[in-house]
Amino acid sequence: MSEKYDALLKKPASNVREVRLGSITGYNGCVSDLCERSACGALKNRERCFSQSSMCLSMCAIGQLLGIRDIAVIYHAPSGCCATAAGTNVLSRQIAARIGEDNNSALVGTDLDENDTVFGAIESLRKIALETYNTHKPKAMFLASSCVSGVIGEDIDSLADELKEELPIPVESVHCEGFKSRIWASGFDAADHAVLRALVKPPKEKRRVINFKNFYESERRQITEIFAELGVAPQFLYMNSTVEDLEHISESLATVCVCGTLGTYLGNGLEEQYGVPYIRTINFSGLSGFETWLRKIGEVIDKKDEVEVFLRRERERYLPHIEKLKKELAGLRAVIGMGPGYTYEVSRVLQELGITTVWAAAWHFDYKYDNGENPPALRHLKDHAPNEIGLSVADMQNYEIMNIINTYKPDVYFSRHPGSTVWAIKQGVAAVYFADEYMAFGYRGMVNLAQYIADTIKNRSFEKNLAARIRLPYTDWWYEQNSDAMLLNAPQNIEAVSALEEAG
Repeated sequence: MSEKYDALLKKPASNVREVRLGSITGYNGCVSDLCERSACGALKNRERCFSQSSMCLSMCAIGQLLGIRDIAVIYHAPSGCCATAAGTNVLSRQIAARIGEDNNSALVGTDLDENDTVFGAIESLRKIALETYNTHKPKAMFLASSCVSGVIGEDIDSLADELKEELPIPVESVHCEGFKSRIWASGFDAADHAVLRALVKPPKEKRRVINFKNFYESERRQITEIFAELGVAPQFLYMNSTVEDLEHISESLATVCVCGTLGTYLGNGLEEQYGVPYIRTINFSGLSGFETWLRKIGEVIDKKDEVEVFLRRERERYLPHIEKLKKELAGLRAVIGMGPGYTYEVSRVLQELGITTVWAAAWHFDYKYDNGENPPALRHLKDHAPNEIGLSVADMQNYEIMNIINTYKPDVYFSRHPGSTVWAIKQGVAAVYFADEYMAFGYRGMVNLAQYIADTIKNRSFEKNLAARIRLPYTDWWYEQNSDAMLLNAPQNIEAVSALEEAG
């Protein structure tokens, strides 16, 4: 067992990313500059004198946990914090129904009010937890904190320990107070920490299974078929997994993930604690990503020959279609705004389609992952990009994205957040909502993505008509402002931006 994770998992809460990974939310420069400063230790976070919006890490933690079938999450929070409960509940049930299963997981809020913030509400939480168990009979229960319960110091850890003795199910606290971290991905780590502490059991025997950490498993069938050719089965996490499934993930042959941002805590935890290899490569998006990713899996599970047979067949089938579509996309210029797990990956994918990324914005940047290494996707992009790419860490700051789009006037904008795409369209720019994490999965995904982009740019009437008829809150005066000037302390990145602008 790893002494590092053995010590971490004895604590009720995981360290936030700013502390554990040196993560930042403010930067403006370019890919090579960010890589250089990360390598030499000169990277520093930059504060904003103006901040527009962000996201709460609680929803990332709770959303991950509610994908597990037949569990309960008690959110010790005011009613407003549970605003996304309905959507999360519907999503988890619909995805379960897609594979013929039922997900009866429940999210219950404790509806903290002013009286609770003064006198405390730990006994109310106890009563609600017991009532939730009696009503729903969950297979596991998680007590999640919020900003309010965290500020007033509600001892959810002791209550969880007491309920473990009273109830015949695992009960665990989840520290996902929104004020703890500016980086919403810390919520993923909070969920992983709780699962590793409460559900995962030491291995008894190895199984022909690969842990697959993802969000919504839209390519479940294709991945299952691919893995079957390699003699293994996928265990998707956490959506549609059961408590029993999670008890056995320490027995798997390996762990893979759709992106390092989502998988770093669980993948490294399983590797260091139980010896389950965590496959750290660029992800499966695009041609080079899919081949690199699948070959590494083949190497780890001793199926290299079978991987090459599969890849050869896929290339023969799909490469002619990809090459034909590339001719339609060649020369397009793009701006990207996504979470860091996809910003660098999608930049690489677009290059493979002949599209130039003129600027990429990531919602945060992890200085390193839990194995102490910089994100492999960023390093790969630096080493293989044909052109320098402007880069900012924007923390979902939409005004920065609007300024970037107005400055570079790209042919198309790519984002994994729908609110961001709407504003690009209002500027008259075609936008692609990269909602599905498998949108560029392998050869087939590349064909579909290329066709989707081609269809998007061919008919621009909607964007043009909307832009001509709408009055934006962003004026010409606003666009003339230097958004980089709103990033305070550490102006060292301005040189990189200036050099990029001089290079055109």
